[in-house]
Amino acid sequence: MAEALLEIKDLKTYFHTENGVVPSVDGVSFSLKKGETIAIVGESGSGKSVTSLSIMGLIGSPGKIEGGEVLFEGQDLTTMSKRNMRKLRGNDIAMIFQEPLTSLNPLFTVGNQISESIRLHQKASKEEAKIKSIEMLKKVGIPRAEKVYSSYPHLLSGGMRQRVMIAMALSCNPKLLIADEPTTALDVTIQAQILQLMKNLTNENDTSIMLITHDLGVVAEMVDTVIVMYAGQVVEYTDVFTLFKEPKHPYTKGLLDSTPKIHELKDELQSIEGTVPAPGTITQGCKFQTRCTRATAKCFVEEPELKELSSNHKVRCWLHEQEEVAI
Repeated sequence: MAEALLEIKDLKTYFHTENGVVPSVDGVSFSLKKGETIAIVGESGSGKSVTSLSIMGLIGSPGKIEGGEVLFEGQDLTTMSKRNMRKLRGNDIAMIFQEPLTSLNPLFTVGNQISESIRLHQKASKEEAKIKSIEMLKKVGIPRAEKVYSSYPHLLSGGMRQRVMIAMALSCNPKLLIADEPTTALDVTIQAQILQLMKNLTNENDTSIMLITHDLGVVAEMVDTVIVMYAGQVVEYTDVFTLFKEPKHPYTKGLLDSTPKIHELKDELQSIEGTVPAPGTITQGCKFQTRCTRATAKCFVEEPELKELSSNHKVRCWLHEQEEVAI
């Protein structure tokens, strides 16, 4: 088996508010191999983005990593100095943020912002950084790259800004690319182009991708392994084929049932009743108890652990306790 590039062990990220401690990420564990693409899926408020920001060391006050390890090539990023983390961030680990317009600085040109990353991490001269920046803009499919290099972010369309973000993220050939909802607010044709672009560029460099999304269509197209998160916890963890063929957690089944399928005609899609509970509001039993149609008395009293059903399938649900014992 390939050695893990990234290994998350029992990660806990809490926010300290006036109303008490809010556990946004509560004991998350997973690993990512070199060249592998993994997706974290779930509704808004599940803890997906906070997980990625914890890995990048970008959790600001009042948030704090309270426990666990984030091992990147064997180094624990949670104990790394800020200086060393800055060297790693943008170089070995890059991130595409959800909103490219707010992620790009409106006061500087696109070229200035890409060049800055190249000069900082690759010790390139100003001219070398400009040449590399224009080359990356061309590589991500931006026409008139020289003109775009001198343009400000607000002059570009949403799809173009997202391509700029990808060019910036990949300019230093990172080993790990974290993409937080990279196709949100883009039209369908641009979405397809962005996803194909990410696949092509990462295949060329054997880059690992951690994709954060709520779009299961993107998951089916892009990834090898899927993590389903709910209320700050991993509730199912398996390969993409098993997830779509044999989902085990009621929440995963609900997500799949609420997704339109091209070969099925339905008058209306099924939905999961209710909403994701606010972090910290359910302190006893399963976090999905109030929305689960198959919940038993045990689900309201005891919290299930993430159990291994097979070598590549884990689920956090009391319904599969007997299956786990039988294996």
